[in-house]
Amino acid sequence: MAVSRVSYVTVFAALVFAMIALPAAVQAQSSAPAPAPTSDGTSIDQGIACVLMLVALVLTYLIHTADFCFNF
Repeated sequence: MAVSRVSYVTVFAALVFAMIALPAAVQAQSSAPAPAPTSDGTSIDQGIACVLMLVALVLTYLIHTADFCFNF
């Protein structure tokens, strides 16, 4: 019976220590905010290239359609 009281006291002391020490340790480890995202221009370049490819596709379609219509 004496052994179980000693182990309960040990566990209780460890829990009290954890309740006191852990909140202080958590607040001491606050991390710095993440840096703001920056654009290096590659996404803008890819967007412009995509628009130019679509314009070229539409122009090619229109030119071939006009050429097909005037053959008859």
